[in-house]
Amino acid sequence: MSHRAANLPQLLSEARRWLEDALFAGMEAAGEQPVTTAQASVFAMLDADGTTVSELARRTGVTRQTAHQAVHGLIGMGLLEQTPDPASARRRLIRLTTEGQRVHERAQATIEVIETLLVDRIGPSQVRALREALTADWGEPPLVTAL
Repeated sequence: MSHRAANLPQLLSEARRWLEDALFAGMEAAGEQPVTTAQASVFAMLDADGTTVSELARRTGVTRQTAHQAVHGLIGMGLLEQTPDPASARRRLIRLTTEGQRVHERAQATIEVIETLLVDRIGPSQVRALREALTADWGEPPLVTAL
């Protein structure tokens, strides 16, 4: 990471990009199909029983159209499928296919290796502190006014 970023949102964005770059490179090196950041975000937000496109859009912070495009790209790659929602005839659930589950498991294993490398690079206490800070309850976003 270059550490050119001046504020915390920029630093968090740079750290996320570093982790994603490592994950994408590792997956491609293992022979997996390349995915976009939006597709990876959708993939990571799926519930085991399936999730609607609208809910995926909400969780990833993108428009429904953007989530829909990411989902259909992953369906085309054979990683996701659409199924009827048993709770509502009008809704469709997005779920992992068998191939999608295999790729998801490989991605999780790749992330574990990346995290181990990060521990080697910045130290276990730094990684532990980072994880604790990111999983702490920050409460609702504050409404602030700069002076």
